[in-house]
Amino acid sequence: MTIKEKFTVSGGQLVDKVKQLIYEGNIRRVRLLHEGKVVIEIPLSIGAPATAAVILVAPVLAALGAFAALVTECTIEVEKTETRD
Repeated sequence: MTIKEKFTVSGGQLVDKVKQLIYEGNIRRVRLLHEGKVVIEIPLSIGAPATAAVILVAPVLAALGAFAALVTECTIEVEKTETRD
């Protein structure tokens, strides 16, 4: 089952929040929304080690940093996989 969550962050917090979400490890997809429009979508493979995921999306994080400098506020939409215990 997939769970969607939304976080509103300031531009300066954007990259740190995306990194934090990736490190959680149960993230399937991250979408960056600005004024209701999808700016960038980052698909992440299920079960990929968090460190490897960050290395693979490093260029995307650099682009996010450049975008964050231009906006004051944006929304991060996250698709998480629900793990059953």
